[in-house]
Amino acid sequence: MAPTAGSASPSTPYQVIARKYRPQTFGELVSQEHVRTTIENAIQKRRIAHGYIFAGQRGTGKTTVARILARCLNCAEGPTVQPCGVCASCIEIPQGNAMDVIEIDAASNRGINEMRELRENVRFRPARDRYKVFIIDEAHQITNEAFNALLKTLEEPPEWVVFILCTTESHKIPVTIASRCQQFSFRSVDFDELVNRMRWICEQEGIGAEEEALAVLAQVGEGSVRDSLSALDQAIAGCGSTLSGAEVRELLGLFSLDSLGTAAQALRDGDAGVMLDIVLDLESNGRSLQHYCRELARYFRNLLVKKIAPSNPRLIAASAAEQVRLAEVAAWFSEEDLTRYLQITLDLFKDLQNALQPRLHMELGLLRLVHAGRLQSLEEALASVGGGGSAPPSSQGPPKVSPPKATPPAAPRTQFAPPPPPAAPVAAPIAGNDSSDWRTRLFNGLHEHKLPHTADAIESSTVEEQNGQLIITVPHRLQEMTLKSDLPGVIDKIAGRPMKYQIKIGQVQAQAGGAMSAPRAAAGAGADQEEETRARALAHPDVQRFQQLFPEGQIRQVRNLKE
Repeated sequence: MAPTAGSASPSTPYQVIARKYRPQTFGELVSQEHVRTTIENAIQKRRIAHGYIFAGQRGTGKTTVARILARCLNCAEGPTVQPCGVCASCIEIPQGNAMDVIEIDAASNRGINEMRELRENVRFRPARDRYKVFIIDEAHQITNEAFNALLKTLEEPPEWVVFILCTTESHKIPVTIASRCQQFSFRSVDFDELVNRMRWICEQEGIGAEEEALAVLAQVGEGSVRDSLSALDQAIAGCGSTLSGAEVRELLGLFSLDSLGTAAQALRDGDAGVMLDIVLDLESNGRSLQHYCRELARYFRNLLVKKIAPSNPRLIAASAAEQVRLAEVAAWFSEEDLTRYLQITLDLFKDLQNALQPRLHMELGLLRLVHAGRLQSLEEALASVGGGGSAPPSSQGPPKVSPPKATPPAAPRTQFAPPPPPAAPVAAPIAGNDSSDWRTRLFNGLHEHKLPHTADAIESSTVEEQNGQLIITVPHRLQEMTLKSDLPGVIDKIAGRPMKYQIKIGQVQAQAGGAMSAPRAAAGAGADQEEETRARALAHPDVQRFQQLFPEGQIRQVRNLKE
């Protein structure tokens, strides 16, 4: 049974809540079900590893689980997943004075000499318990030389030794060490689970707490149980037996949604004066400008998340009432606006870290937020220019339009798609020396094989058959084009048999178009039609107005939307 607030006598030293309500069994553990299930199965099946790495953010239960594991292994009735709680090991291990459970703080014992001493200690059997358990906290701070001294022992320890390495930065653990241990990643605790845990503790302590106060304490922890319980201890000491949301915020130096909402309302109204009043109020009350900026960035992040995913409350660490309020404020802005506000606030927070004049930077940053809210999207600007709609009101007025230039900008050259391939030729042997016939068949065959560029090169070349061999003469301007990889299969298919060919570079005389005249004529007609469409588009008043507004812009393609 958990102790209550009035159970301790005046002479009993006070024990902080984080230690007083520290879980003693896996059943009391908050979250981390994946770790709990795996370790319980290992204990039940007697598949206990000689090395573990517990990694995760601070206050998520790494050292607590290490102690629970030590109790399970050394309980008089164990190894068991339910320690008896009455034997000497079960009593001494939570108190930290069990002789066979050695806890080492690697932040202050990180050198090679300490690891050599540990290695010598491993050689001796447990004095009383079943296992000798070494819990190394902040293990990532051990030096490389010390890790190397521990490496062989960690790889092949005696059967009575278990190493548990706890760390917040698992990437700093050498691979040679990590590969010899089982690794568990501790997750940050869910917001609702933190609130429920603190509500239960307040009930045990006889403390009345509003839901808003519990939500504030859970937000402070940011997924860390220990941080939230430390804040709860501070709140009880400062506010007494009744905790209200406003008092807890004031005590912890946090800002309410209403105070942060003042900035949001100023952005909605485009009121820069309110932003200056916010900075003045912060300075007058001795509040940290950098802390306010960090809270404002978190606020804009929550608004953005609520705008993007309104049906997923788990993405935001806030109570149900705060979720509703955030949804109302998020409706004032677009997703693009909130993204812009968040980026500007993050940049401002970075600037404030090294600013010589923090107030000046703060005022400038908040004014930038107001001006960013007045920006128009490109669609709105074009709509206002073309008369297709009205742009949102702006204190800066509509953009000025420069007078039309005497010479309109030249349109860039339009590239046309290659002509559609003609009907597939019939593969039949070709007799005689008809150069035009060979060239036409080869041109069509290359289009059939989806080789339009090679077909264009053949069109500008001469093709003759001499002594059963094709002679392809390519003009000098095409001498860098490689045809050898494309031609063999097409020539053999047209000739109906394997046929040799030779490519030469030389002067090419004009030849009759033959079968190629029709597709070229069709392509020419299509080009004329596209040029006409382009000319009509460029003559449109809105397009000309757009070119005046953006003189450096280029119109790369014109499409007929009716087609």
